[in-house]
Amino acid sequence: MGISGLSGEGILPGHAIEALAERGAIRLARPFDGDQVQPASLDLRLGPTAWRIRASFLPGPSETVADRLARLALHKLDLTGGEVLETGCVYLVELEEALALPSDIAASANPKSSTGRLDVFTRVIADRSRAFDVVPAGYEGKLYLEISPRTFPILVRRGSRLSQIRFRRGDARLDEAALAALNTADRLVDSATPDTVGGGIAVSVDLSGAGFGGLLGFRAKRHTAVIDMDKRAACEVEDFWEPLVTRGRRELVLDPDAFYILASKEAVHVPPSHAAEMVPFDPLVGEFRVHYAGFFDPGFGHDAAGGTGARAVLEVRSREVPFILEDGQIVGRLVYERMIERPRTLYGESLGSNYQAQGLKLSKHFLPWTRD
Repeated sequence: MGISGLSGEGILPGHAIEALAERGAIRLARPFDGDQVQPASLDLRLGPTAWRIRASFLPGPSETVADRLARLALHKLDLTGGEVLETGCVYLVELEEALALPSDIAASANPKSSTGRLDVFTRVIADRSRAFDVVPAGYEGKLYLEISPRTFPILVRRGSRLSQIRFRRGDARLDEAALAALNTADRLVDSATPDTVGGGIAVSVDLSGAGFGGLLGFRAKRHTAVIDMDKRAACEVEDFWEPLVTRGRRELVLDPDAFYILASKEAVHVPPSHAAEMVPFDPLVGEFRVHYAGFFDPGFGHDAAGGTGARAVLEVRSREVPFILEDGQIVGRLVYERMIERPRTLYGESLGSNYQAQGLKLSKHFLPWTRD
């Protein structure tokens, strides 16, 4: 049965995450916040101290993060009362949660949706790790979060939640046959003939403007005010974003190093028995990055959880050259994994989830926007 109290392979649901904490596999500096445990993930909280560092790094197999930090730290910040993290800088924060995982439980991390939609680049780092956002089975030690705001300066404090972590036993990813069977049973996207690519369901971009009153998306402005990561509906959209509207052409030229919020053409569905993650389609089809925050919890877009018609919001950044995105172009793929057990609570209205039944939606920090 193992420490989770569950047998088999799959993603651990929220009640199993709570069991991990009760048995000491998740070590807490403070008790969980009331809404910190999600249907298939755990929000990670910033600790009281941050360091501005010279550059991003991985510790490698022979060192801890603290070993490297001693050589790379430029100055220390006290997050107790809140601090502004500037764009173009790299910061490291020790998290409130540490791990002492059993030998059969591993973990992976991802930015939270609201973090990704603000172009805040985050990655979890474990001691002696060779990869970001990956925690091996049996890991015991601290966790740190690398934070690099790319477009907007942000205000954070101890307890701010910018990243999330999933726990899994074994290989839970669906192969092509299982993915096809799940799509037949539960219709994962609202397409009669969905594309399956690289072990996932293809997701394309909507640049028609038809579903959002002529709105194609938003392009981030530069040199803005600070965004408080813990305040909802506190910012005016047009102080931070330029709305992009259709002019009869179903395409968009991505400016190099600009940041865009767009929406998928397909409505996405994650059945209660599964979790999903958005991953980039293929760098060979275009020099752009899509979807910084990739986790989709069980119940996202699920009818019974109030999610009919939930689009995937795409966080898009072009790289070194301008690139033309066209309506219907494949930009990512949804990879599905089995839950080890159905969560007791689904992503949706009962949890106060921010993005259930969403269309083209900015992060929770902004007031509602309507086109004049």
